[in-house]
Amino acid sequence: MRKALIGSKLRQLRRDHGQTQAEMARQLNISPAYVNLLENNQRSLSVKVLMALAEAYGIEIRELLSDRNAGRLADLRAAVADPAFGRDRPDLQELRGAVDHAPRLVDLFLQLYRSHRTAVDRISRIGGSGIEPALLVTSPETAVHDFFRDNRNYFDALETAAENVRGQFAGDADDIYAQLKRYLRQKLGIGVRLAPADDMPDALRVFDRQAGEVRLSQALDHANRSFQLAHVLALADIPYLLDSMIGEGGIDGDLAAARCRVELANYFAAALLMPYAPFLALAEATGYDVDRLGAAFGTSFEQVSHRLTALQRDGARGVGFFLIRVDKAGNVTKRVNATPFALAEKGGSCPVWNVHNAFATPGVILPQLVEMPDGSQFFTLSRTVKRPVFSPHLQDNRLAVALGCERGEAHRIGYAQAVNLGAEGPVAKIGVSCQLCPRQACSQRAHQPLHMDLPMDADRRGKTRYES
Repeated sequence: MRKALIGSKLRQLRRDHGQTQAEMARQLNISPAYVNLLENNQRSLSVKVLMALAEAYGIEIRELLSDRNAGRLADLRAAVADPAFGRDRPDLQELRGAVDHAPRLVDLFLQLYRSHRTAVDRISRIGGSGIEPALLVTSPETAVHDFFRDNRNYFDALETAAENVRGQFAGDADDIYAQLKRYLRQKLGIGVRLAPADDMPDALRVFDRQAGEVRLSQALDHANRSFQLAHVLALADIPYLLDSMIGEGGIDGDLAAARCRVELANYFAAALLMPYAPFLALAEATGYDVDRLGAAFGTSFEQVSHRLTALQRDGARGVGFFLIRVDKAGNVTKRVNATPFALAEKGGSCPVWNVHNAFATPGVILPQLVEMPDGSQFFTLSRTVKRPVFSPHLQDNRLAVALGCERGEAHRIGYAQAVNLGAEGPVAKIGVSCQLCPRQACSQRAHQPLHMDLPMDADRRGKTRYES
């Protein structure tokens, strides 16, 4: 068994029961000095004491051993990297000390920082219209994003459930659509019917539970038809697992729960179409070639990109990717993130980033090295993806997807051969957004930063009207 250091949890458990170290020691039949060593993480927890804790305080062993400190530390590092805190930031040792000895204070700080992040984001979007009551309300999308982020965008229970279903299929990826239809009909009593796009002008897929039928729009291509059927399979075959995960994740409110159920079913669908072990093996063998992965598994560029962000299984991890999707107006329409990086959490609005240039070269992958104001560097690749076409008026219905990882992992990615990974290679200086970016003399600046004043000299014209 790995060393179990639970000092902060033990201290909080004792305080919750109003006990001194001596009183807890008597209850566990150990010495007060040993309790003190455990609380200060100077001794690891023995199996005997672990069993005594579970029995004396009526808590589950799994709850005691669950380690949230790694996630706390990653979130804390990302938070203090915000330019709003200036340059005099705590080092890694200080942050670890806070996580180890004051976890509840850290949680409150992170909660306050998320509220600040939400407020700044909404202020920037409402443009000073004065809609104050809604500023600090956590949206369902934010709640679900944080739930996936807290789990590193990896859910072993869904992976296992998907593997169990996929094990009942015969044939290869080319037969998956027929296999899904057969499974839905024979195991779940659900039929599948393709409908003309004119008959489904406002939907791509409708699951009629009462009639036991799934209607798919003909506007969907083959890859997306398979994905939608796999999504319905999750809703119909493992509803109790989805509900359990939503409950354990603390997702409150009907709207947030519904949104979370959709995202968990999407995760299951991706795991079913692109099973973890063979997908990771091919990703490593091909240098994370998105097109070759899509061809092998019969999936789209965007589906493969999403799946790449979920390769976080202990002992079998892939590159730590994040994903951002934007529309032609620059709005971020989706974030998928298993990393602590500020670019993944808040970025997407900087015009210097190639994700926006992708619209000028549809279907072409654009690799780029980028640097945030805090000095952190990432390798990203951006490409447009098509949306289903319902009518002649939607011929150019595109979004752009950007995959990114820390620069230190870029050597594992074939696309990175197009950029210079050496220390002297060119790096694009980007930011989260103009409102939060402290960079001076940026030729793309569109707004004055909210948290600082850029220098202004009436006798000099700089690259933009916000800097001289």
